[in-house]
Amino acid sequence: MKLTKRIGRFYVPVLTLLLLFSCADSFLDQPALGSLEDSVLDETDQAGVEKLLIGAYAALDGQGDDEALGGGNPWEAAPDNWIYGAVAGGTASKGSFGGDQPAIDPIAKFSSDPSNGFFNSKWKALFEGVKRCNNTLHYLNNAPDVSETDRKNITGQARFLRGHYYFELKKMFNMVPWVDETTEDPKQPNDQDIWPMIEADFQYAYENLPATQDEFGRANKWAAAAYLGKTYLYQQKFAEAKDMFAGVINSGVNSGGVKYDLVPLFRDNFDAATENNAETVFDIQMVANDGTGNITNANQGGKLNFPYNSPFRCCGFYQPTQDLVNSYKTNPDTGLPFLDNYNENPVKSDMGINSFDPKDSVNTSFDPYEGELDPRLDWTVGRRGVPYHDWGKHPGKKWIRDQSYGGPYAPKKNIYWQATQNQYADQSSWAPGTAINVHIIRFADVLLMAAEAEAQAGSLSTAMEYVNRVRRRAADPDGFLKEYIDESDPMDGFDASTDAANYTIEEYTAAQFSAKEDALKAIYFERKLELAMEGHRFFDLVRWGIAEETLNAYFEYQGGITTDVRGGRFIPGKSEYYPIPQAQIDLSVNETGQPTLQQNPGY
Repeated sequence: MKLTKRIGRFYVPVLTLLLLFSCADSFLDQPALGSLEDSVLDETDQAGVEKLLIGAYAALDGQGDDEALGGGNPWEAAPDNWIYGAVAGGTASKGSFGGDQPAIDPIAKFSSDPSNGFFNSKWKALFEGVKRCNNTLHYLNNAPDVSETDRKNITGQARFLRGHYYFELKKMFNMVPWVDETTEDPKQPNDQDIWPMIEADFQYAYENLPATQDEFGRANKWAAAAYLGKTYLYQQKFAEAKDMFAGVINSGVNSGGVKYDLVPLFRDNFDAATENNAETVFDIQMVANDGTGNITNANQGGKLNFPYNSPFRCCGFYQPTQDLVNSYKTNPDTGLPFLDNYNENPVKSDMGINSFDPKDSVNTSFDPYEGELDPRLDWTVGRRGVPYHDWGKHPGKKWIRDQSYGGPYAPKKNIYWQATQNQYADQSSWAPGTAINVHIIRFADVLLMAAEAEAQAGSLSTAMEYVNRVRRRAADPDGFLKEYIDESDPMDGFDASTDAANYTIEEYTAAQFSAKEDALKAIYFERKLELAMEGHRFFDLVRWGIAEETLNAYFEYQGGITTDVRGGRFIPGKSEYYPIPQAQIDLSVNETGQPTLQQNPGY
């Protein structure tokens, strides 16, 4: 984790992962699972409480080599939910080939059972975060020297973080036990709805946190407001969500005091040199080359998700689907997406075509799709013949491990730039790390959540304006290919006059937003386009109540192209939530010999 002050392109690291502090720091001498003995910490010492709070932030990574932070492979508890939100949501394939990380396949096809260790890793990582928040609050209550202002700030941050960890648990597993700083027996049953407690944590944070913080990565008042609005939205409390989001949009500032806004260039949200900007509501801070000799702080959970057999070395996972790529087609007459039939006349791909090799006499020529496209496609998806940031044109099959299994595409939002790789890429492990932050909530997300709340309980015209604000940024003519025309760029063979994609994108009009149903359909699709590969899709489909029809249609379409999701089926009444890990049910057995945790329906 990094909590940073940013000045231009320079980073001043302030905090790093709790488990990576100097061994001279006695704060490290703690029992397993993050619990602290009284001898470790001076209960009256504010500095000690602050260190506990740092530990609560550190658990945001979901990573670490110790048993406390997941215990499995780092990608099993990745904080961006690339497996549980994007792969399971149909916007990405697992990638690589079938024999690599096979436990992901049943998650993608909704055939997994409670013994799958991925679920246990995610559960443990999130509850480790809860425990660290509770430790902070417990010791803060026994530290009388802390001023009232500092006490509210520390409490607000700890409760914000606890709200986040429980929000993740709720949307993953639904019925989870609530444990707070007053709980004496951790073996609590999962027999109550915890939304009210999550609300209370974010409400406290909203009312007590300052608008700005000394370090950018700390939660502030407006991040809490956005998360509270999101909590309302997930419960279909649309009027409350609408009002909360309106406050964030009209008055909110980031932790550095900058008013929330969309940054002019979409790509600047996915470049370590330009992140922590006006669009940042709350990010998990990542940093490369932190002196530890490993990539724990450099998004270790995403270390598999780089093109195979490429300058990135490893590993070919997290491939955007053809279904997602087709979603970026636009109508040449209106500049709007095809909401109902986007998979008709699909975007041309290089499936089955070898990459160009001057030594090969076989015809390997390929011309990219010439139809109209939303430019966000080429900031989200790596496809053959189109610049892959400043690494040159994506070569196609050469960078894909198994096209027949995972398709022909590569991820892009997580890819660092060649020109700045020495600063923002971490090569200290067998697969790369990156300083690109993980977005929990960014301002475009807020605008689209607000649009949804307005369509449900407010003004359709306001909802349309929020959506169009997002689309106007996407339509910026400086947003993509201009970056590659400069002769100083290492883009050998790129000709903007012949290789430029046909980007066409326009705003919605009142005609498309005249009915609530039509407005919601447009809003839902806009979230798919704007937030693709950011871990939201599955959870969105579930809360909208359209997961069954959307994902089963996806299995039918995508299964005709790639083998990875054939046989997949979303089962209503079961697949909306992942199973409670069997290992946790077994550990919850109480003195009567009965488990306190009960399994979710259908498993």
